[in-house]
Amino acid sequence: MEKKHKIILVEDDPSLGYLLSEYLGMKGFTITWAKHGKEALVKMETQTYDLAILDIMMPQMDGFTLAAAMRDSFPELPFLFLSAKSLKIDVLKGFALGAVDYLKKPIDDEELVIRIESLLSRIAPSNLDSQKKVQQLGRYTFNSLNHELTNNGNMIHLTTKENELLLYLASRQNQLCSHKEILLKLWGRNDFFNKKSLNVFITRLRKYLVQDASLKIENVHGQGFILRTE
Repeated sequence: MEKKHKIILVEDDPSLGYLLSEYLGMKGFTITWAKHGKEALVKMETQTYDLAILDIMMPQMDGFTLAAAMRDSFPELPFLFLSAKSLKIDVLKGFALGAVDYLKKPIDDEELVIRIESLLSRIAPSNLDSQKKVQQLGRYTFNSLNHELTNNGNMIHLTTKENELLLYLASRQNQLCSHKEILLKLWGRNDFFNKKSLNVFITRLRKYLVQDASLKIENVHGQGFILRTE
């Protein structure tokens, strides 16, 4: 079954927010509705999304301020503006902040769906599939396509989650991978229970890599992990 795209809608108008959430949900999207920017940032901390739809004129944090915060904290999340602010200067500011589109209210519901589907189809997915399928990690040969880790003729068959986690760390060798980014990318949620699960899988990978002293998954206390390679 095709995976539903997950969209976060940030809209303070209760009527419009409800109607858009219901309509987009009926069109096959999984919708999370946030009433203002601060609420949206909290939700983005614990859930992954494929697209964000932002209103601009909102209390507590306007859409432009939210977009700037997203650019710093969630740079891989594409977003578009859906706003009544239609002056050219506002549109240009929206694109300058990194928006993939700027739609002006009121917009036809069917047109909105078509624009969203078009955007999602052309935005390059930032997933792990584009990484190398076979690579050397010290003495080990890591075949992520077949979920295999081989050393001196001994082969370990990795589970899907072990494979995803090792691929993620291997693609960022000698770089800090924060708990949050790993959990959001691979588990879809940043919470206590998934963090416990992450630690279990890190322990497993350490055992698999123990035959090569040049490889080490280092724990950076309170921050994340680094796959150290010489």
